Amino acid sequence: MSQPHPRRGLVLVVTAAVFFGINAGVTRIPIEAGLPVATYTTIRVTFAWLVFFAIAVAFDRSALRRPRGRDFLLVLALGVVGVAFVQWTYNIAIVRLPIGVALLLEYLAPVLVVLWARFVRHERVHPRVWPAIALALVGLALVGQVWGGLELDGIGVLVALTAAVCFAAYFLIGEELTATSAEPLSALQTVVWSFGIGAIVMNVLGGWEGTSALGTTASMLGRLDHLTVPAWLAMTSVVVTGTVVPFFLYLASLRDLSSAKASVIAMLEPVVAVIVGWVWFAESLSPVQTAGVAAVIGGIVLAQTARHTPDDELPPTL
Repeated sequence: MSQPHPRRGLVLVVTAAVFFGINAGVTRIPIEAGLPVATYTTIRVTFAWLVFFAIAVAFDRSALRRPRGRDFLLVLALGVVGVAFVQWTYNIAIVRLPIGVALLLEYLAPVLVVLWARFVRHERVHPRVWPAIALALVGLALVGQVWGGLELDGIGVLVALTAAVCFAAYFLIGEELTATSAEPLSALQTVVWSFGIGAIVMNVLGGWEGTSALGTTASMLGRLDHLTVPAWLAMTSVVVTGTVVPFFLYLASLRDLSSAKASVIAMLEPVVAVIVGWVWFAESLSPVQTAGVAAVIGGIVLAQTARHTPDDELPPTL
């Protein structure tokens, strides 16, 4: 197994989070053009798999080899839970809840990852990870302004919490496959098979209704509402730069970072989404939200300071 390079892992996760955050804005274009959310998710997962498959055929056909034994079961779980369900549940949550609340609940995932690593895997976790998570979660709460007299939909909350579990599973299973397995899968092999399974799931659950909306001309919305693009072009951007690139980068980073650290750094995604909303959609960014952005970044930096840790600084395993 190659030697981990934490700085490389950090760059990969941050880049993935930026792509995902920008995609939050691009996503609005095909959906506002009339594409149903379930169909949007089906198209996103299916065509992302086709891209991954084409890359494997062109550059690394070994990635097409079916994982065996326990690895196949893990890939199956990753495809169902970490690919299909994480997107499907989140898309439902943002329909039933304010997006800030949905994001906050989904980004409880890093807490779940660290709890799993500490109490199920019995891994030593540096004490600084806990205040890092707390600071980042407080920052997300400030960004989402979750105290604003909200009457939350019970089903929406349940689905958002399910999204958090699925997102945590994505990091944990991905780490198991690409880093800690006796014969680790490559990132490309992992995404080819997990997205293929996810595509099957979404084609059964989501369907293809309303795809005619992709044939229309769509407004770019917000400050760019005077410009138009073909809706299919915006959807292509969602598939390539909003799905293929960041999902691959997240999995690739798990060779260099633990799932606990990677999931904390991924909290940068909703911060980027808020900035996109401010710059692109003229959504106001209050002083409180600005403080929240700073808190999330502070939590990420604090998590990274725990990267090199002498054994005697770590708490004992259970």
